[in-house]
Amino acid sequence: MKRQKEEEERMTKVQRLEEEQEEVVATGRRDVTDVDDERTTHSQVDEDKKNSGIKNKMTCGQDRKCIPGIIYLGHIPPRLRPKHLRNLLSVYGEIGRIFLQPEDKQLRKRRSKAASRRCDFTEGWVEFRDKRVAKRVAASLHNTPMGTRKRQRFSSDLWCIKYLHRFQWTHLSERLAYEQTVLHQRLRTEVSQAKRETNFYLNNVEKGAHLDKLRKKRQKSGEQVDEKTWDFTQRQTEEEIQSRKNKKDLVIQKHLDKAHLIQKKSQSNVSLLAKIFNSNQSVTTS
Repeated sequence: MKRQKEEEERMTKVQRLEEEQEEVVATGRRDVTDVDDERTTHSQVDEDKKNSGIKNKMTCGQDRKCIPGIIYLGHIPPRLRPKHLRNLLSVYGEIGRIFLQPEDKQLRKRRSKAASRRCDFTEGWVEFRDKRVAKRVAASLHNTPMGTRKRQRFSSDLWCIKYLHRFQWTHLSERLAYEQTVLHQRLRTEVSQAKRETNFYLNNVEKGAHLDKLRKKRQKSGEQVDEKTWDFTQRQTEEEIQSRKNKKDLVIQKHLDKAHLIQKKSQSNVSLLAKIFNSNQSVTTS
């Protein structure tokens, strides 16, 4: 019996030890898995933070690059086209939109027939993707030759560039739209004025034809026709003005001469009267 009890106690002890070992192993596994999970979570958070920082940096860089800068070209040499301008300036940075103002049509008409086919430009605007590049280009290329080599095209012309501070492409489009509306309004006013002049002329022609018919009818019937004449005064010429002034001067001179003669006569009469009265007084005294 004692042996059985001892064997049972041993068996229980062995079972307890095995259970404790199994619990230790299980807890160890849990701890290891928890540590791995924590490590993975921490690494993911760090990676997310890094990725978010990189994304923020990229967005900041993109925001800076997306702020465009516009430069103004005050001189465009003959036969320079937008493609040539893009080839010349794309070396310094990425270029967006380009606009060149064509010259007036009247100037084109004044040229010869061969040159009138060519369309030249007077000024231009170029948009860079980065405004810092636009500032750098305007500061470095101003008053420098367009071509880097002597035999290169447009090498004899100089850049005339200015960076437009806080200027956007919408401002240019608004200005162009305003100029187009002004031009259309001017054309409409000119067309309406021309129509008014033609209508006035045609009405006067019709009136003149109607009056001629009436005059002919009256002449055939034997009635007296009063021909109307234009009553107007022509502006005097310089010769006429000078002659009129000379006539006035002559008239004034005549009046002055008459006054002098009258004055002389009056003085002579006074002397005669004085002599007469003096002689009378001497006779009476004697």
